[in-house]
Amino acid sequence: METTKKNSVDRRLFMKTSLLASGGILFGFNLLEALNPKALVPTTVEDLNFHEFNAYIKIAENGKVTLFSPNPEIGQGVKTSMPMIVAEELDVAWEDVTVVQAKLDTENFKRQVAGGSQSIRKGWKPLRQTGATARQMLLEAAALKWKVSSVSLSTKEGFVFHENGSKLGYGELVEAASKLEIPSNVTLKNPEEFSIIGQGKRNVDVYKITKGESLFGLDYKVEGMLYAAVLRPPAFGQKLKSFDATQAKKLSGVVNVFQFEDNIAVIANNTWAAFSAKKLIVAEWSSDASIDGTLELNSKMETIIENDKLKSLKKKGDVKVALNSSDKVLEASYDSSFLPHNCMEPMNFYANVTPEKIELAGSIQTPQNSVNSVAKKLGRDISEIDLKLTRIGGGFGRRLTGDFVVDAAVISDIAKKPIKLVYTREDDMTGGIYKPAVKYKFKAALKKNDLIGYELKEAAVNRGMGRHHAQNFPFGAVPNLNIASGLVQSEITIGWWRAPVSNFLAFAEQSFLDEVAISLKKDPIEYRLEMLANVKGKVNYSASRMIAVIEKVRKDSKWGSSVEGTFKGFSAYYSHQSYVAEVVEIEMKDGLPVIKKVYCAVDCGVVVNPMGADNQVVGGIIDGVGHAMYGDFEFENGKPTSSNYDKYRLIRMNETPQVFCTFVKSDEDPTGLGEPTLPPVSGAIGNAIAAATGKRIRKLPFVKNWELNV
Repeated sequence: METTKKNSVDRRLFMKTSLLASGGILFGFNLLEALNPKALVPTTVEDLNFHEFNAYIKIAENGKVTLFSPNPEIGQGVKTSMPMIVAEELDVAWEDVTVVQAKLDTENFKRQVAGGSQSIRKGWKPLRQTGATARQMLLEAAALKWKVSSVSLSTKEGFVFHENGSKLGYGELVEAASKLEIPSNVTLKNPEEFSIIGQGKRNVDVYKITKGESLFGLDYKVEGMLYAAVLRPPAFGQKLKSFDATQAKKLSGVVNVFQFEDNIAVIANNTWAAFSAKKLIVAEWSSDASIDGTLELNSKMETIIENDKLKSLKKKGDVKVALNSSDKVLEASYDSSFLPHNCMEPMNFYANVTPEKIELAGSIQTPQNSVNSVAKKLGRDISEIDLKLTRIGGGFGRRLTGDFVVDAAVISDIAKKPIKLVYTREDDMTGGIYKPAVKYKFKAALKKNDLIGYELKEAAVNRGMGRHHAQNFPFGAVPNLNIASGLVQSEITIGWWRAPVSNFLAFAEQSFLDEVAISLKKDPIEYRLEMLANVKGKVNYSASRMIAVIEKVRKDSKWGSSVEGTFKGFSAYYSHQSYVAEVVEIEMKDGLPVIKKVYCAVDCGVVVNPMGADNQVVGGIIDGVGHAMYGDFEFENGKPTSSNYDKYRLIRMNETPQVFCTFVKSDEDPTGLGEPTLPPVSGAIGNAIAAATGKRIRKLPFVKNWELNV
């Protein structure tokens, strides 16, 4: 594997260095130059010009190291794991490292994004090269000082050692290192040399979080700042006709009330006054009688599937011939509803728009896109906008859409004041971005005890699966296959929701494959292994890696044997370039399923931080269990029927299962981990319920649809 070889970095994979005024050195690796090499020379700190993903290293004269983490931290642990990669190759003691969140720099950074489980995957090589190049420059500085060859030197935990036992701390070498040319060859560590990567490290913010120190967007405050709340149309598609804010303006603490677009903004000295005043506004909205709700959208999805108004995403062989020549055709339809994100930290953002500049600060997964949107909305140049990143109290895809950032900037621009826009929970749930409602219809052609044809038709609201989803398993394992998709348009705003598309496709696909296995009288796990062993042609997944995680979870869960009264269900899925297999164990209590245990095997390549990785696995599984069991969100005439947790059910502490996680040892480069463990768990639950009751629930959530199906 590449990570086990000595890697040389081209001269053009350069390091930019400079002395810092405080005494130290700043290193930064430029990924764009690695992709499009240019001959450049070291520059001053004012002239640093980073164009893609960057890792910064600041070494003080006392040897302390500060690493700047550019990507947003949404609880996925990148503020810890990304610096670990740099620190490993730099060869410093982790205890001597301080991690600082970098702000957005639209001129120098291009991928300050938290989304798609890509931060570690995209940053793995550049981050390693960053640390290794800095380490090499420090070695060269020591060699010059001792008048020896750098080959005779080694490093460990922030020191350079000579064969004769002499040593120099990095802090003693930074000034000399800053004056050196960039090394033409850099050797990366062999994985067996790792002392930080692969070792569990606590979250770098854990003590600040437990002490309640200001880290999150809601914590961000500026002297003189006012608070803003927004009254939005109660239903999607409605327009504001008129409003009366007489009573609202009389409330103590209220500064101003005004309209922007079809919304009404309340400006106040505190959130209580802003929220209270919003309730006193009398607004008239356009009629919502013609706006679709859940029932109408479900009917439209059914219609486009039945009328075959779909676009084929992937074809292989001839499914129609396979269906017509089969011994048996198995059919099933699966449905899922809209879902909100329910981040613990409601949407919020700080904005201060002045004629000279725009200051923004808060919790956002896509800071650069948000800045671009603000610039376009207000007709300003991007260079005038400064955005500070805070820690994020939950994203799950909701904060990929920066609508609330734009709203904050617009409100500040109109009010001519620095403001903090804050959503209530009701705002968050009813005026948000949702996982789209989806309907799948499957057909399987069975002949001579085998699956010879597989058809999947999808209908989704506003956004459905892409071609890359269609090329996942079982593509390659079935000789005749057709996957097609169609969309129903709606005013309801939909967007990315943790593990987009996969979050429901995995449930439907893995449930249906269990139905196929049972119809063929085959063990569900044995049947998946049989299919994977027969994968042919070019596919975008590794059958052998999927087989490995399935074999591992089969062993760990003791598949095939159960304690009396318990039942097991299996599911395996590939997403975000990672392989996950899960077995769920349930009990029946008072006629309802109770999830007791979840066994999980994961191949996500090299595991940078096992402690953080385990948290991601468990969190993804519990999130998946909760939404599969209880998550339900409907609309009537474009208006959400739930606005808070009194009607929208979330998983509770006493309902969380035990999770047993194993990572398959791998030398492959790291892949995604924040999302891949969520998709398979709902399928495993559904299959366990079928094993326990003999009944198949094909619509989520399970609890709501229990009485309709059992």
